[in-house]
Amino acid sequence: MDRLLTMRVFQAVVDEGGFAAAARWLELSPPVVTRLVADLEQHLGTRLLQRTTRKLALTEAGDAYLARVRSILHEIEDAEAAAAASTRDLRGTIRIVASPVLATNFLAPLLGDWHALHPRLMLDIDIDAYASGRVDEFDVTFMVAAENFDANIVARPLMQGESIVVAAPGYLARKGLPLPEQPQDLLQHDYLRDSGMAARNHPGLGRKLRLLPVDGQQPPQELDMPSVVLQSISTEVLLRAAVDGMGVAVAPRLLAREHLARGELVQLLPGWIYARYTVYAALPSGRMLPARTKVFLDFLSEQVRKTMALRQQIACGPGLPAGDAA
Repeated sequence: MDRLLTMRVFQAVVDEGGFAAAARWLELSPPVVTRLVADLEQHLGTRLLQRTTRKLALTEAGDAYLARVRSILHEIEDAEAAAAASTRDLRGTIRIVASPVLATNFLAPLLGDWHALHPRLMLDIDIDAYASGRVDEFDVTFMVAAENFDANIVARPLMQGESIVVAAPGYLARKGLPLPEQPQDLLQHDYLRDSGMAARNHPGLGRKLRLLPVDGQQPPQELDMPSVVLQSISTEVLLRAAVDGMGVAVAPRLLAREHLARGELVQLLPGWIYARYTVYAALPSGRMLPARTKVFLDFLSEQVRKTMALRQQIACGPGLPAGDAA
């Protein structure tokens, strides 16, 4: 039995969702794929897949075996990539996991440029709102962490930002209240709570909204918001609800920027922020960095640098030095 072939076939059956789909992907006949998986199960002395007429499901043993198989096959790809003469010859797959907001707003706009540069390197992007807990399962994990982040992982910082308090002008007009001047003024407002962001940045605060002074001259303010009208781990859902006038929300400035420029949102309490954060590309521990992953990380760093420089230039306007940008 060709152990390497059976591993690849087993992985393909799981990834493609069935024997027939795996056979098409591998350019093998369905009976051959079925026989190879059966041979593998017989060799291991355990069932890896539960078969029904509608779908396949991994057994507990199959789930554990798949994790090891992925690691082994990735090591083989790494060895093959390392033998390539130049980055032009790199090929294979880079397995990535990111939260929905990072996948949509950070990764997706860069994919076309990446493919043009490296058409033989495929990106396999998984989506998980709690991607930070799966660092060792993927080649690259994109995660957002607060400025006091101090985890024992290998991570490359890509960009920094801050989360601000925003609301729609229509909502503020409907409320009939003056613009908030102090954090306590927010207690009169409907709150759109990002439960995921709260857990990441201020664990243990529950429904409270914790704001930090920009100048650092005052202590943080913790507000027990009495009127939470919407709660979600989706930043984009909450941002859309804020634009539609549902209430006050916390949003990354980078995501709110276009809405602020169009007047669909206004920033409340400009002297206060919710958090400063960094977007990291985290790497699995104990593994040598493959050449293809390094090329991908270098590409991201360069794209972020260009994007931030362009935004700085736009913010400055003509005739102003970059250091004068707000």
